[in-house]
Amino acid sequence: MNDSVTTGETISATAKQETLALRAFNFSTFATQSLVISFIPLYFMTKGFSESQIGVIYSAGLSVSIFANIITGLASDKYRTIRKLLVALLFAQLVLMSILYPLENVVLITIVMTCFYFFQTPIIPLSDSLILLSSQHTGTPYALIRIFGSLGFALSAYFFGLLLKGIGSEWTIALAIGTIGISIFISLFIKDYQSTARKIEFSGFFKLLGQRQVLTFFVLILMVSISHRMYEGFLAVTMRQLGASDTLIGLALLVSAASEIPTLFLLGKYGHKLRELPLLAFASLMYGLRLWLMSEINDPQWFIATQAMHSISFGIYFSTALRYLSFLIPDEYRASGQAVYTIIWTGAAGLISGVIGGVVYQHLGRVAFYHAAMYVGIVAAIGFLLYHWLGRNGR
Repeated sequence: MNDSVTTGETISATAKQETLALRAFNFSTFATQSLVISFIPLYFMTKGFSESQIGVIYSAGLSVSIFANIITGLASDKYRTIRKLLVALLFAQLVLMSILYPLENVVLITIVMTCFYFFQTPIIPLSDSLILLSSQHTGTPYALIRIFGSLGFALSAYFFGLLLKGIGSEWTIALAIGTIGISIFISLFIKDYQSTARKIEFSGFFKLLGQRQVLTFFVLILMVSISHRMYEGFLAVTMRQLGASDTLIGLALLVSAASEIPTLFLLGKYGHKLRELPLLAFASLMYGLRLWLMSEINDPQWFIATQAMHSISFGIYFSTALRYLSFLIPDEYRASGQAVYTIIWTGAAGLISGVIGGVVYQHLGRVAFYHAAMYVGIVAAIGFLLYHWLGRNGR
């Protein structure tokens, strides 16, 4: 009896340790994400880069994520490891950030950042897979681990903003090197759970895209993703141009990341009672409103209010789109469907918003840029409603 109790206590203690390591790892990787998304564009501004140059750097990096996610997914399946792959990706990031630190030439910086994005963009999808696999062994739900990623992004964005205001944006790369190093250290304590999931089937991939309903859904998802990436990619640049400090920019990011947490929990608990397509239309409309406000605001402090709308734009959109995807895609093509979704969200939308958005921002100005993004969001909202009414699928 005592041996049984002791064994149960040991398993429980091990599960707690593994959960703690995964939470810490998510916190640290999202801390790096906050620097990449929000403060590295400001770092390039201090070097005198134009908006279109920053847009090219941003889009070139995200475009390679299309291949990065496919390659790392196949590698994970073939070698049946996630943790080792994460460690390799993190070490590559560390090397590339160290190379970037002394560079001044825009061409060299673009090349290095493109390589960096190749090794950085698969981190979150792979860690999400690891969390899902771990929950079968630790008994800890995905949301209770993943939420530490949102907390890491929110708190890091705010405190990095305070820190960079005091020491200067030129220290951004050094901070990124530090957060990547911490992630590598924490990864040593993560267990490498094995996956039994299917590999990505390319025959299913092309068959999937040939289905009218699926193709329509992904086109609409692309439109919403473009609006989101235009907002995300140029938020810090816009706030800086309007006179915002790094502290205020960090606070804006804190508000947006924190606002999505209650929404994700509420949708996880009650979302099944609501139809997905009307929800996606509502989220797209909220993106349109949010982007219109961005075009009208001239005092950067008001951006904090628009960031709170993150809960009803991104918070609703991201979780609802994944839920509808699980309904739309047959089980035999589920891996292919997830691959397409990731490619659209991280790669295609980033490429379009970065290249075209950067040119629009530089040559036509902030107002035209956010109006263009607003119209894309509104068209997506109309598309989701038509898709709902004409599809007659009850969703």
